[in-house]
Amino acid sequence: GESYGLPGGSEIMDAHDYELFRNNIALLQIGSRNSQNFSLLKFLGKMDKPVLLKNGMANSLDEWLNSGEYVLSGGNGNLVMCYRGTRTFESSIRFSMDTGSIIALKDRTHLPVCVDPSHPAGNRNYVESLALSAVASGADMLEIEVHNDPEHALSDAGQQLTFSMFSDLMKKVRKMEGLLKNST
Repeated sequence: GESYGLPGGSEIMDAHDYELFRNNIALLQIGSRNSQNFSLLKFLGKMDKPVLLKNGMANSLDEWLNSGEYVLSGGNGNLVMCYRGTRTFESSIRFSMDTGSIIALKDRTHLPVCVDPSHPAGNRNYVESLALSAVASGADMLEIEVHNDPEHALSDAGQQLTFSMFSDLMKKVRKMEGLLKNST
């Protein structure tokens, strides 16, 4: 983050690790495997850092929203709900991304809704379509994996966009937002 003048975010998996994040990370992410780690959620509810809460791989919207309540009940109102798809029997993509869930979530909460199209895609060739469908479904923000050399990324290499692909996608996102804004 310091190298590029950007705030950084990282996934925290245990409350004991918070001190490592306190002064170096602007946003804390709770991954799908910890979305029901209630002691961690309660702990982060008492902290002053924004929290990005991903849905569990098989959580219902109610279960996910209830997980968010643990953060909110501690006084931390800086919570973003991040939809990253759910595990299904479909094997042609990594996870299924149900745009209806995005619409229903937007209807049921005042919190910002982020969508991570990279994880359900599992394949960089699918990220753009999933991202645009998320925008069309009302997502407030996107979390997209980008790497300067995706083939040599240390994790999730297949789903990471190049900088050029990301730039092209953002042009399409802005165009879609304009179209949606003018249609209301």
